[in-house]
Amino acid sequence: MTTLMIPKDTIKYPTLGPQICAWMEEYLVHGPGDLRGQPIHLDDEKRALLYRLYEIFPKDHALAGRRRFRRGAISEPKGTAKTEFAAFIAAAELHPDAPVRCDGFDAKGQPVGVGVIDPYIPMVAYTEEQSDELAYSALKTILEYSVLVDDFDIGIQRIMRINGDGKAVSLASSPDSRDGARTTFQVCDETHRWNTPRLIKAHRTMLANLPKRLIADPWSLEVTTAPAPGEGSVAENTMEYARQVNEGTIKDSQLFFFHRQASETHDLNTPDGLRAAVIEARGPAAEWADIDGICAQFQDPTANRPYLCRVWLNQLVKGGDRAFNVEKWKSLKIAKKFKPKKGDTITLGFDGARWEDSVALVATHLETGTQWVPGLWEKPTDKLEDEWEAPEGEINSVVEHLFEQFNVWRMYCDPPYWESQVAAWSGKYGEKRVIAWWTNRLKQTAYAIKAFNTAINAGEILNDGDEKLTRHIGNAVRRDLRITDDKGEPLCVIYKERKDSPFKIDGAMASILSWQARCDAIAAGVAMNNDSVYEKRGIRRL
Repeated sequence: MTTLMIPKDTIKYPTLGPQICAWMEEYLVHGPGDLRGQPIHLDDEKRALLYRLYEIFPKDHALAGRRRFRRGAISEPKGTAKTEFAAFIAAAELHPDAPVRCDGFDAKGQPVGVGVIDPYIPMVAYTEEQSDELAYSALKTILEYSVLVDDFDIGIQRIMRINGDGKAVSLASSPDSRDGARTTFQVCDETHRWNTPRLIKAHRTMLANLPKRLIADPWSLEVTTAPAPGEGSVAENTMEYARQVNEGTIKDSQLFFFHRQASETHDLNTPDGLRAAVIEARGPAAEWADIDGICAQFQDPTANRPYLCRVWLNQLVKGGDRAFNVEKWKSLKIAKKFKPKKGDTITLGFDGARWEDSVALVATHLETGTQWVPGLWEKPTDKLEDEWEAPEGEINSVVEHLFEQFNVWRMYCDPPYWESQVAAWSGKYGEKRVIAWWTNRLKQTAYAIKAFNTAINAGEILNDGDEKLTRHIGNAVRRDLRITDDKGEPLCVIYKERKDSPFKIDGAMASILSWQARCDAIAAGVAMNNDSVYEKRGIRRL
């Protein structure tokens, strides 16, 4: 089974897990669905996850008895009851007698579990319509059908302890400053859908609220299906955080992360291979899943197979409408911040809107094909369209610095909204160096996109890992044209997924223009020093 679990410890920590598992199986029942109201039996995987999530520091540690992890994340395929699992945890965190915090150690050195005093548990969904569904709905049903029902006052959007000293609430955005200060545990549900600036900001606010109740030892849990690479969702960001912990880039993390997926070795074009992949991805949940029904969805010739692989196999696959393989792009990140030498030959790409969206300036190093971002300006999420304008003065300063420091062979600029500025740059730096490159010329743009995509897939283009640029490249949606290349394959252009989408792509277009300028430089015979240039510059891929 293919899993990623962070951290991978050889040290055994004390845990409240056994007590919590026993409490859940004694008092809790299943939520909405075919097993509604029936007693639960935790499978081995859920039991192991509870053991890890409730690890505490040992008796001889400076933080003895406190939670080891401030943040947990579970990534599993659709239909594995992960939302119900989050609701089980919320039920325990809410009940006054559940053993969810350490109150010292017994004579054998084992932790003694107690309940939380005055808990506040926001359970947050990604839309207003879903706020009373998902984890909160599961919690509500679980408590209504359990023997604990008389311990709570259960409402449509909040569940309180019967004496009023603690509650769980259904929310569709971040808790406000007053409520947030009281958080003891929180659930962020389906975080692969948390991909708008508002939701990403809400998640950061929620995490920032956790340290406000030191004695309560608060923590956060995210449950999700594999994110679509490049969307910049909370789930994708958390997975990237986990990867950096796994690689040793981040030390002393308070994150516990668990991801399970089907391995890449299965042949999904054969019935046996597909069935094995579905079973592997589901783990213990395969015992009660409709495996045949899931496999049948893959046989539909009109189905979006990348989507099916993501939700049923939990694989990180690019959506069928995405223009670029953002996972491949990430793999081409160099190990250190790129620092070209003064006088090096570079090319530039410039694209963006003046008022509504974002503006990007991307540079490409001629010798190594490494791209970096001298500037990428985005409209802040809290600004209306008519409240923000791209900082022309700052952009001018960045452009001037690049022309002073490097040999800029070409700067390709998409002119709309910037016609006068592009003309000014052309007059100042030379009309053969600064060129208006109109992206509304569909065929020329499609070939530039094709060259850029080919360079990514072939590993020819490196990047310095700029998060904004990576997000813009992942946001780009392809739209096939009615024209083909010389091999008969359809050419495409890139768009935002919809006109009013908050997912910006100007950085992607600037990268394409910068890369096209490099291709043109090479075609023109511009001199390059290829003698072990990577080694001389200390460039290596991660």
